[in-house]
Amino acid sequence: MTTTISVINQKGGVGKTTTVINLAASLSILGQTNLVIDLDPQGNATTGFGKSNSDEDKNIYNLLIKKISLGTAIQKTNIQNLDIIGSHVNLSGLEVETANDSKRAFVLKGILESEKSGLLKKYDNIFIDCPPSLSLLTIMSLVASDELLVPLQTEFFALEGITQLVKTIDRIKENLNPTLSIRGILLTMFDKRNKLSSEVDKEARNYFKDKVYKTVIQRNVRLSEAPSHGLPCVIYDKSCVGSKSYFKLAEEFKNKIVSAA
Repeated sequence: MTTTISVINQKGGVGKTTTVINLAASLSILGQTNLVIDLDPQGNATTGFGKSNSDEDKNIYNLLIKKISLGTAIQKTNIQNLDIIGSHVNLSGLEVETANDSKRAFVLKGILESEKSGLLKKYDNIFIDCPPSLSLLTIMSLVASDELLVPLQTEFFALEGITQLVKTIDRIKENLNPTLSIRGILLTMFDKRNKLSSEVDKEARNYFKDKVYKTVIQRNVRLSEAPSHGLPCVIYDKSCVGSKSYFKLAEEFKNKIVSAA
């Protein structure tokens, strides 16, 4: 069964795109088949795989406005078992353009559901990289998803922001997608020299219990460098601390039993 997973946090700079790129690449290297959908108008997941985020034809915006088919939108990456639907800056205007469409939150869900037993059947996972805001694009992603993965940076205010996110998730479950569940919380930007990182780690585990992955992603300069080379870090430098963490996460991700949020 194909599982659709939104990687979401309304705060920017928490490691969402880094997680999408490196988790999808790690799982692909470990033999799973993955599709990444870049739903962030900034298009960082797209360029992080060495693809152009200014492709006027093959992009998620054209797919959502029904200008192209799903088959046309999907592009292969240089990594075996890993495909992508790239982003485009036009995506930022979608909310205004669809203001009169009462069903707009369900557009992505409709596209994916129509091909779940067809074109998308070969994928183990579909990862959606959400924008850093609770906008229409994020709502679209939540409605279309089976599960959520929430990167949480181990810094001050991190837990405050997540309570707002949990409220939004609860509202979506109540009104638009009752089967949505949290697959896991991933602690990112962990600095073992910083006492605050350990405190946030402890608080998150107290609050979310076993939803928090045992694997934490440490601060690592190689993770920041890799996108400028159009490569996931797990390929750019597979032996660095960041890459080892994402391979470990991939193993845990595969083995984690999903329980209802």
